[in-house]
Amino acid sequence: MGEKTTTERTDTAVPSPARRLVGGLLKNFRERSGMSRKDVAGRLLVSESLAGAYERAERIPTSTYLDDADSLLDARGALKSCIPLMEEEKYPPTFVGWVRLEKTAASVSAYEASVFPGMLQTEDYMRALYEERVPQLTADRIEKDVMGRLERQALLTRTPPPMVGYVIEESVLGRPIGGREVQRKQLLHVLECVRAMHHLRVQVMPTETREHAGLQGATYLLSTAEGRNFAYDEGQISGRLISNPLEVNQLIDRFGALRAQALTPRASAELIERMAGQL
Repeated sequence: MGEKTTTERTDTAVPSPARRLVGGLLKNFRERSGMSRKDVAGRLLVSESLAGAYERAERIPTSTYLDDADSLLDARGALKSCIPLMEEEKYPPTFVGWVRLEKTAASVSAYEASVFPGMLQTEDYMRALYEERVPQLTADRIEKDVMGRLERQALLTRTPPPMVGYVIEESVLGRPIGGREVQRKQLLHVLECVRAMHHLRVQVMPTETREHAGLQGATYLLSTAEGRNFAYDEGQISGRLISNPLEVNQLIDRFGALRAQALTPRASAELIERMAGQL
C-alpha cells in the first residue's frame, strides 16, 4: 500500500490479548528464573522501564528481545515462538490478514493515485509521509512505522520472488514529498528496482488521458500460490480484506483495464528518468 494502510499499529491505549499474553509470559519466566526486572534489563541491554513496559503489555516486545529473553530465561522456545505474533502487532487488525498473505503471495498488484507504492518507497520518502500525517504522529511512532514498512519490503527480494505489478499516476512522479532531493532519490530508486528486478513491472498512468478505469480510487490485489485471489479496500480510517470472488474479480478486471490504458513499462521508465533529471 501507499501511505494509509501501513500506519503500523505500535503502542495502543488498550493492549491486545496477544500482547497481554506475551507480557505475562515474560513476567512468569523471569520470576521463575529468580531474576529481578533490573537483572533482566541489564543482561538484555534495555532499560528497566522498557522491560517493565513489555511485561505490562504497554509496549510491543521486539524480535531481538524475545529471542534473547528466551535464552536468558530458559523458556525453551516459548518466547521465541511469540515473535511472529508480535511482528503482526505492528499492523492494524484489519491489515494483519493482508500482511500474512503478502509474505507468501505468488503475485501482488496495485494502482496508486497519490503516492508511490509502499514496497517501492525509500526510507526518507516514507518518513516524510508519516511526518505529514494528520493528526501528527510522535517521533517514536514514526520510527516504528517506518521500520514496519521497511520489513515488508522483503517481499520484493524473497526467493522465489512474486510477480509484482504497479500502475502509478503521473502526478505522483512530480509531487515533491519531503522536498525535491527526497523525491529525486525516490524516482531513481524506482528505476533501480525496475532495472534490477525482472519480476517487477511499473507503469505510469498519463495525466492527459481520456480513458481511466481507476477513478474510483486505489486498488490492491494479491494471488496466492494456490490460486486464490484477494483484494484490499483502503479507507481513510481503516481498511478491509476482500475475499468475495465476485468483488475481487471486478477489481481484477479494473486493474487489467488500467494496465492497458497506462504507458508501457519501457515508456514509463523513460518518463520517470526524465522527471528525476528535472529535479
